Amino acid sequence: MSEPASISAGIAQRYASAIFEIAEEGKALDGLETGLNDLAAALEGSADLQTLITSPLISREEQEKAITAVTAKMGLDPVLANALSLMAQKRRLFVVPAMIAALRARLADARGEVTADVTSAKALTKTQSDKLAKTLAERVGKKVTVNATVDETIIGGLVVKVGSKMIDTSIRSKLNSLQNAMKEVG
Repeated sequence: MSEPASISAGIAQRYASAIFEIAEEGKALDGLETGLNDLAAALEGSADLQTLITSPLISREEQEKAITAVTAKMGLDPVLANALSLMAQKRRLFVVPAMIAALRARLADARGEVTADVTSAKALTKTQSDKLAKTLAERVGKKVTVNATVDETIIGGLVVKVGSKMIDTSIRSKLNSLQNAMKEVG
């Protein structure tokens, strides 16, 4: 990870920890999660909001006014709304996507859940996804939420990442291993 990226990740983690602890003390974790989902959806769907949080051309005051108006219009949890306002004052809105990811991870951990990132060559059916989640839950000992993505370049099989562990059963990986073995022989 490059230094600026790790600095941004550190900033996002600190804000996420503070927001989580305040929401936990106030027993407002459900409201926080709802607000996070709404905010993530708004960021995904609005180029203007993305520009607001990333553009260095927008002043602190303009960012704060705009983010305050957005949070009020969305009816976000006060803890999250206040944090976003503070982040605007400190010119830290650019870490909002990383902060959302960090907060989601903290919320999942508090519920005893873990997320498995699964890459497949074609989209998994609901049955396949449920069966995979059940199998992983037995291995991990926690409830597993499957975050499925499609990457046709793996040809077939799955690449599953849970925490720091990765299982790669893709055909692409097996072909690469075979290719490396052939280079060693010849």
